[in-house]
Amino acid sequence: MKVMLLNGSPHRNGTTATALHVVEETLKSEGIDTLFYQIPLNITACRACYACRKLGHCVIDDEVNDFIEKMKTCDGLVIGSPVHYASASGLATAFLDRAFFSCFGNGVFEHKPGTAIACARRAGTTAALDQLNKYFTITQMPIISGRYWNMVHGAKAEEIFEDKEGIQNLKIVARNMVWHLKCQEAAQKAGIMPPPAEKIEFTNFIR
Repeated sequence: MKVMLLNGSPHRNGTTATALHVVEETLKSEGIDTLFYQIPLNITACRACYACRKLGHCVIDDEVNDFIEKMKTCDGLVIGSPVHYASASGLATAFLDRAFFSCFGNGVFEHKPGTAIACARRAGTTAALDQLNKYFTITQMPIISGRYWNMVHGAKAEEIFEDKEGIQNLKIVARNMVWHLKCQEAAQKAGIMPPPAEKIEFTNFIR
């Protein structure tokens, strides 16, 4: 089993990356393989062109499509983001909008457990988590929780280790992810499979 860890921070070695590595170390200690993915700084926003509905991938052929291909080999997803104006980073938002929209209903994310981590100096974490969790809830992904909201605090990478409760919760979340993955594996071995996909019905509210 393998879990993708996605760094939505523009800083490759900042607080978010450090928090994700705490989760990664716990996953590895439980025998889970990991793949760490850094969102590049040149990511552009979704064009809303709907070309992905025909192509099966984003028409902008960059790291979003590379991430999607790698995600096909993963069984779970951990998204990390710093807090920018009480929300996830613009970098993470642009990347996730395109990745999830271009894969809508094709099985890349469906039924794979996901969890989000927010890193902040002080506040805005719960709002950012609410935003990130919506990617999971619109894609039939079980959300893995901890014993508190998945957040750590610190202005510098080394400072997050002073947030002992936050660090402890990251490890709890990682172990809960492992437990869920093993439950899924056991269920499949017992012949209990995810429900079959249905044709998506799109409606609007114009009379």
